[in-house]
Amino acid sequence: MLSHLDKYEILLASNSPRRRELLAGLGIEYRVTALPEVDESYPPTLSGEEIPLYISQEKAAAYRDQMKENTLLITADTIVWLDGKVYGKPHDTADAKTMLRALSGKTHTVITGVTLTTLQKQTSFTVSTEVTFASLDDDEIDYYADTYHPLDKAGAYGVQEWIGYIGVTGLHGSYYNVMGLPIQRLYTELKKF
Repeated sequence: MLSHLDKYEILLASNSPRRRELLAGLGIEYRVTALPEVDESYPPTLSGEEIPLYISQEKAAAYRDQMKENTLLITADTIVWLDGKVYGKPHDTADAKTMLRALSGKTHTVITGVTLTTLQKQTSFTVSTEVTFASLDDDEIDYYADTYHPLDKAGAYGVQEWIGYIGVTGLHGSYYNVMGLPIQRLYTELKKF
């Protein structure tokens, strides 16, 4: 379906196994690349959708020197946004538990910024999904944070894991966005690219 992209070497700049799995679902050939450390800080004046959009563009800029004429680079960043505060990846298990307590019984927004880059052009977009959590008790939070691997996930949770099964009472928007890559919107943008 995306045969017009055959002229590109598509690179997914991500360490996320979930993003790899989702992009593979489109049936396109791509390669994974990841620089060891890309600065994911952002100016304090940014909020909401501006944050992951900015970081996805900064990630693209970090790879620019490695790109060839036929490279199509995909970069992304996901945050959880609640009450004007960003919940990124937790620093440790205690931080993960604090995040999950903050999300418990509330509706938050998962926002992913995606940037498609070639040497000739760049397109960026964001997708937002509203997620409502049931009230989670401390035993449930401790079990998830101690048993699963929440440290590589924005907001300290994977919707496709146990916490999603027992905790998510409602979702408005893209489920795959909550996993880390709004694949339907990415497909639409790749069709136009």
